[in-house]
Amino acid sequence: MAWRLLSGLMLLAMAGIHLYLIFYGVGGLLGKLFVLNVIGGVVLAVAVVAPPSRLVPLPTVLGLLFMVGTLLALVLALTVGLFGIREVLTFKLVPTTLWVESIGSVVLAITVAVELRSPVRSARATG
Repeated sequence: MAWRLLSGLMLLAMAGIHLYLIFYGVGGLLGKLFVLNVIGGVVLAVAVVAPPSRLVPLPTVLGLLFMVGTLLALVLALTVGLFGIREVLTFKLVPTTLWVESIGSVVLAITVAVELRSPVRSARATG
């Protein structure tokens, strides 16, 4: 359960950063994508933390894919550009976002491994 809570917090932290950036003045296409990121992060955080144990693997895997996808989008925007958007490391919260999303990806990967190796789940699969 501790890994699930930590995963939920990392998803909320990612969503919070994007929400802050929306209020900071990021608009246009990027602002719309950030709104989707906030909604997705909050929904997945609740889905990882709230359901009974047997339902946790799916939202946890989806949360991992979402976090990795968001991190990949930022890295692409920093390097070659994404949707015509070029990002720079000096923009507000970019370094923080890189750290949060990198650590969040690791935490969610560990959570996926823990949940898939759960003894309760293994007993159901074999029995």
